[in-house]
Amino acid sequence: MVLARESYPYLLVGLVVASGGAVLGFPFLSGGALVLSGFVAFFFRDPERAIPTETGVVVSPGDGRVVEVKLLPGGGGTRVSIFLSLFDVHINRSPVAGRIRSVEHRPGRFLPANLSRAALENERNELTIEAGIGEVRLAQIAGVIARRIVCRKKVGDPVGAGERIGLIQFGSRLEVVLPPAARPEVTIGCRVRGGTSILARVPTPTLRDEVREHAQASAR
Repeated sequence: MVLARESYPYLLVGLVVASGGAVLGFPFLSGGALVLSGFVAFFFRDPERAIPTETGVVVSPGDGRVVEVKLLPGGGGTRVSIFLSLFDVHINRSPVAGRIRSVEHRPGRFLPANLSRAALENERNELTIEAGIGEVRLAQIAGVIARRIVCRKKVGDPVGAGERIGLIQFGSRLEVVLPPAARPEVTIGCRVRGGTSILARVPTPTLRDEVREHAQASAR
């Protein structure tokens, strides 16, 4: 099993404590440290994924459950929110291929990530990606246990669809703001897998024009 490199410090401490407990005759301490090390390894697992190759699709940035699919006012596209529990894979992936236009970190609270308030009040890191289908925004949002958002990309970096871009440690939330032309393929309650599940599709140019006209008419 491949693990994210962010797991190494936790595993090292756990193994040192387990070894020390065994040497000093504290079997419960040693056993507890091994159990915690096993959970850390489980949490930081980094499985390979088969990325869809078809054009015009937006893939899920992570594993979890869809908790929101909301059309934004003023033709601002659609926001899809995904809650990641402690038992989900926490590797974050780019939803589209493109180039990172901006990366903005905002400090905040650590409310449970399944609450809608968490999207507004919690610590977050937001990436704006310039893609062939339009601008796509991805937000990494910390949860009640998570205290560190890891982002491996910076402004100007190219990124591929489904490419690993970071992670959020120990429970979190991801949000994708789709361009107006994109049509969501998921509903609230759906389970998704990072890099594999399709969140949305962008229709053909003719249909895309119709979607844009509809969005403009709704905004009037």
